[in-house]
Amino acid sequence: MMSSEELRTSFSDLVVSSPTRTEGQTNSSGDSSSEGGLQVTCFTEDLHDVTLHFQIVRFSKQIYVWVGCNTAKFGHLYAAATTRPDNRVSVTSVLGGTSDNTGSGMARRLVLKTGLNIVLACNIPKDSPMLEAAAERKLVEKLKGLGYMR
Repeated sequence: MMSSEELRTSFSDLVVSSPTRTEGQTNSSGDSSSEGGLQVTCFTEDLHDVTLHFQIVRFSKQIYVWVGCNTAKFGHLYAAATTRPDNRVSVTSVLGGTSDNTGSGMARRLVLKTGLNIVLACNIPKDSPMLEAAAERKLVEKLKGLGYMR
């Protein structure tokens, strides 16, 4: 497993083919939601004596989010989207067991707040609801700053 310092170093070395967006940069059109654009944002937060690593990849009509707790472990993967006819949000577990739903509620709420499809990978321990809530707050704060919220 990677240590937090190794993961921080890996984030700084992350290179994605253009067009890309990293924190503090916009794509060539200057519009963070332009069609076909790919924006990548990575950041780290120290919360409740643990280090949380975040990666946000913004596609034209969806957002991929990875939240890692102390390590680079992928964790469970959820997909969430609004469904017809009543625009309710449906969430499914793509990878990982169904008994551990850490992240599924977060994916559902992110769809409601952004209006976009969400793919969320999360390895926050299932017995840490306060940590999950704090991670979601930091993530929403960052998404607002990036202009991805409704």
